[in-house]
Amino acid sequence: MGMNWDDVRLFLAVARAGQILAAARRLELNHATVGRRLTALETAFGARLLIRRPNGCELTETGRAFLEQAERMEEAMLTARAAVGGADIALSGTVRVGAPDGFGTVFLAPRLWQLTERHPNLTVQLVPVPRAFSISRREADIAITIERPEAGRLVAAKLTDYALGLYAAPAYLAEHGEPRTLADLAVHRLVGAVEDLLYSSKLAYYEDIAAEWPSRFEVSSALGQTEAVAAGAGIGILHGFMAAGRADLVRVLPEQTIHRAYWLVYHESVRDVRRIAAVADFIREIVATDRSAFA
Repeated sequence: MGMNWDDVRLFLAVARAGQILAAARRLELNHATVGRRLTALETAFGARLLIRRPNGCELTETGRAFLEQAERMEEAMLTARAAVGGADIALSGTVRVGAPDGFGTVFLAPRLWQLTERHPNLTVQLVPVPRAFSISRREADIAITIERPEAGRLVAAKLTDYALGLYAAPAYLAEHGEPRTLADLAVHRLVGAVEDLLYSSKLAYYEDIAAEWPSRFEVSSALGQTEAVAAGAGIGILHGFMAAGRADLVRVLPEQTIHRAYWLVYHESVRDVRRIAAVADFIREIVATDRSAFA
């Protein structure tokens, strides 16, 4: 099989960008040239690696398997070049991080960009949404999850424990009074999650403190619930690190604390890919620096 390393490098760029055009721009090549060389790689490989669509590219099953090999080839090339040149090769490429919307938007977004200052050739993509990510299907290189994954060839390490509690807006409490016991919640407006959209049973937080949570206003994201409660919609279960320091949120029934943990997960095939290791290490570093925020 006559496989050209430059064509493998193009395949990696397209697989990471999800589009031929975006990869061509990043490589400063004509997009028709990139398309032609991908076809040459598939011919040499004897199999289709990418499904090309007008709105982007998707890896085939063979393409996903080849991606692991291509990443190893890339790492071997970088290591060899560093050994020959006697210097460390700059980190480059793209790393996509999938995270729950609250942690992703409130904690990671203001901090994670700083890594790109250390490594000017590195692109970090943060996708903070209220859903699970498939590491195996390469929806993200690194995922932050709320439970340890049980299946698959995944590397998982606990990032931090975190706490949730009951909160309300001062204006809401001035009008409706403050609950003194859990039973008092029966006469209050409650803000909740959209249960059939929860991607994990661990997100039904109320189950730790009550048999049911009869909310009449429900928001499918942690961020949305926080803003609704702050605007006076009622009492909600919010993340402590998101509510901390906000004058428009007051903790109620403070003895009621719910505990969860965030996990950092990536595929074992990329364990030695330096740009992914660098992003994972940086996330651990910023969480360790601000660990008190999660208590």
